[in-house]
Amino acid sequence: MRLLIIGSLNGQIGAASKIAMSRGAKVSQVEDIEAALTSLRSGRGADMAMIDVNLPISQLVESLTNERINLPIIACGINTEAKAAANAIRAGAKEFLPLPPDPELIAAVLEAVAEDNSQLIFSDPAMAEVVKLADQIAPSSASVLINGETGTGKEVMASYLHKKSNRSDKPFVCVNCAAIPENLLESELFGHEKGAFTGAIARRIGKFEEANGGTLLLDEISEMDIQLQAKLLRAIQERVIDRVGGTKPVPVDIRILATSNRDLAEAVQERTFREDLLFRLNVVTLKIPPLRERPSDIVTLSKHFAKKYSEMNSIPEREISQAALEKLKRNGWKGNVRELENTMHRAVLLAQGDDIGPEAILMPDGSAVPETPAMAGAAAPAAMASPSASAATAEAAEGGSMVGRTVADVEKDLILNTLEHCLGNRTHAANILGISIRTLRNKLKQYSGEGVEVPQAGTSRPAM
Repeated sequence: MRLLIIGSLNGQIGAASKIAMSRGAKVSQVEDIEAALTSLRSGRGADMAMIDVNLPISQLVESLTNERINLPIIACGINTEAKAAANAIRAGAKEFLPLPPDPELIAAVLEAVAEDNSQLIFSDPAMAEVVKLADQIAPSSASVLINGETGTGKEVMASYLHKKSNRSDKPFVCVNCAAIPENLLESELFGHEKGAFTGAIARRIGKFEEANGGTLLLDEISEMDIQLQAKLLRAIQERVIDRVGGTKPVPVDIRILATSNRDLAEAVQERTFREDLLFRLNVVTLKIPPLRERPSDIVTLSKHFAKKYSEMNSIPEREISQAALEKLKRNGWKGNVRELENTMHRAVLLAQGDDIGPEAILMPDGSAVPETPAMAGAAAPAAMASPSASAATAEAAEGGSMVGRTVADVEKDLILNTLEHCLGNRTHAANILGISIRTLRNKLKQYSGEGVEVPQAGTSRPAM
């Protein structure tokens, strides 16, 4: 996690920097926006910026947009009025952080932006096999594809590989291919030359050059546009990149790690992913099992998170009761480790008495955590069936009401009903449907063109 702090913040800068560094961030500081832009263009890079709320945030956001630099902005200030904080958000800041700095608030912001929980914790034999293979291949320079469901810890595994590699003293740079708009991703990866496009007022070094000598993680690579995949393939094969607008190839020496929550072989069949790129990436594939297939890890991780959040919230550490552990093991954990972590954070805050009992294992709204008693038995595969399969079974049970309908119509209803269920949240809907966010967007664009009203975020589809 690389943090760029912009502004002096009246002496609070030192405290904020110290807290961020204690949380594992690499901190650099500049006094003004122009110095920040110079730093970002030069290849020193950052994963997040914290800026004094009194500086012209809109100017920074506009400059980043014009120069195709993707960077989350956190505004911060001392004794700031609510109006100033609101204006900072309107100007393009993702969050507002009051100063003097609160250690846990800074930690929460860093984790929310970076999604960085870098410690690899496991005890289950299924995970031990994956780590054993990771240890074998870590010292090499081979490309590695890390596959697994959302929340299983793919980024943590990538960080583990880098730390165990011969490049551990060199940069580890991560690019989230799903989070960066298509029109920005090429410049983000390869950089650009002055005058390459309107707004390119100076040369900008991209992530490939930032990671030179080290490791570049392409997170959720399945979301990358297929045209950009061709340029990526050349960079991997020939170890040179072309900046946008450049005329001279730039040599790079990096190791590529890539993650995906999709089966890329299926993406190849769907013509959304290049087969030759897949062959280049998966010299070795590390497939991380879902948490429901790692029962002893549920126990180990639950205890780890209970200790972590007890310390974070200055609450006496409690043991997790056997009844609570059994309840945790009966959950399907669709969100995997990430969902378990949130559940245990909540349990630490809600627990009363001498231990963390089953009554503290609750959903965010206070309802009971859904249990899957059949997981340990023969019915487990049925419990884990995909939503589409479950929907098909339900339809069949109702007397084959899908007969006479086209596949396209059934697919449309499934997609729109799932999106409505997720209150318009495209990422959640795509995860439930088992398709990429790009495929979902394309489908929704098609439906809108057909005159169908598509649910927006926070809304539901009107009744037809």
